[in-house]
Formats: sequence, structure tokens, C-alpha cells
Amino acid sequence: MTRAVLNAYLTLTKPKVVLLMLLTAWVGMILAEPGSISITKTLIALLGIGMAASSGAAINHLIDRHIDILMLRTQKRPLPKGLVTNRAVIAFATFLGTAGFFLLFIGVNMTCAVLTLCSLIGYACVYTGFLKRKTPQNIVIGGLAGALPPMLGWSAVTGGLEAGAWVLVMIIYTWTPPHFWALAIHRYEDYAKAKIPMLPVTHGIRFTKLNILLYSALMYVASIFPFIIGMSHLLYFAGVMLLNARFLQLSWRLMRADETKTAAISMQLFRYSITYLMVLFIVMCTDHYWVLEPSWESLL
Repeated sequence: MTRAVLNAYLTLTKPKVVLLMLLTAWVGMILAEPGSISITKTLIALLGIGMAASSGAAINHLIDRHIDILMLRTQKRPLPKGLVTNRAVIAFATFLGTAGFFLLFIGVNMTCAVLTLCSLIGYACVYTGFLKRKTPQNIVIGGLAGALPPMLGWSAVTGGLEAGAWVLVMIIYTWTPPHFWALAIHRYEDYAKAKIPMLPVTHGIRFTKLNILLYSALMYVASIFPFIIGMSHLLYFAGVMLLNARFLQLSWRLMRADETKTAAISMQLFRYSITYLMVLFIVMCTDHYWVLEPSWESLL
């Protein structure tokens, strides 16, 4: 197998996306357990979740192969370039998904395994195979599947679905629309050419800008809930306030931008949104081990 083919298989897994998902899953595991967690169990859980996420990514490549060739951003993906065959991708995705499920089922617990499988199906089949091509609210409805990783990590430790896990899910769920719509504005012509009903294509860029601002405000509220319920402390609160200030600033700038600046600012927001989520969960993890104040009441 040549190096180009190996790189193609790696590309199919969307490694950068999967690594961000695994970070959120890992923090979910940390927050679920007040003390230390088993290194072995952590590695098994992250490997199983990562394999399932990679399987979903490969299926996404397979289903989107016809539109990928039409879009400048995706024309160099492995399937449009002919580096791998459809049959090979199906086998690759099936192996990863099946192995990931049984690894979680046997080595972690049934709840985590089933939730991970649901996340895979939700992203690869429901979102990519149906919602993406049928409704401009695709990313809102289908966003739940992509928001589940911290819950997967949480359930890997506790076997349950406690309130804290849902709070973490809501942060990512409200983050997803402004993150993805910012990219959709920048790639408006690509989506229009491929006839994908993304919000900027169906309702216009100005309406999409308004929705980005509104969802950014919702994300602001969701992101402070860990502090409000006492799951996180002052270090997290200070960090998330700074992160939110920049996110809202960029969302407002995008809302007010004219046509000549819209594409550049939307891409700036898209890139920052990735940094935002990564840093938010890192700060949340740091706060868990370095507690400055016990709760929300300390500010009252």
C-alpha cells in the first residue's frame, strides 16, 4: 500500500475533527468522576469512540462523493481523486464502526456503546444521508449527533446520563450552527453549485448572519451553565467570559459587515470557533483540578 493511499485512508477519518471530539469526550470523563479515573478504561473508551467517529467520517465521504467533486473545498478528497474505491471505503467504515462498538460494549459499558452507535448513525446516515440535502435546518436538527462526545465520555465512566453531561452537550449543540454557518457563508457559491440547501443558499446571507448572532447568544448562555450549577468554578467562568466576548464580537462584526468584508470575517469566525471550543474544554479540565472558588454563590 503506497503512502498516498495510506494518507487517503487517514483523510477519510477526518483526524482533526475526531481529535477535537475526543478532547470533549475526555473532559466529559474527567468531569463525571470527582477522583482519578482508570487509565486503561480511559484509553479503551477514547479508542472506541474515536473508531466510531472515524467510521462516521468515512461514511460521510462516501455519501458526499458526488457533491464533493463539485465543491472547491472538497475536490481533493480521496474519493473524488480516485485514490480509494467505494467498496474499500465501505469495508473500512464497517470495520471501524463494528470494532469501535464491540470495544466499548466489552471494555467499557453498554450505555456508552449504544450512545456512540446512535451518534454514528445520526451523523453518517440521518444528517449526511438525509437532512443535509432536505432542509436548511440540517445543521440544527442533525447537530445533536455531533454534540454527543462529552456525553459519551461521561457515560463511559458513570454508565448514566446525568445533568452535567447534558450541559456539556448543550454547549456544543449551540456552538455548532454559528461554527458551520460561518463556513457556509464563506463557501456560499460551492453549496449553491452543489444544490445543498444550506441556510445562506435558501434564506440569504443576511438572514444567516442574524442566526449566527442569535445562536452565539444562546451558546453564551449554555457555556456559563457549568459555573451556574457548580460543576465548574471561577477559573472556568473567567476563561469562558473572555472566549465568549471574542466570539460575540466576531458575530457582531459579521452581522454589520458589507459584502466586501463578509467572506473574510465569516472565515475568521469559523477558525476562531474551533479554537473557542478547544480552549473552552481545556480550561474546563484545568478548572476541575485547580478549583479557585466553590460555586456561583461566591459572586453574590
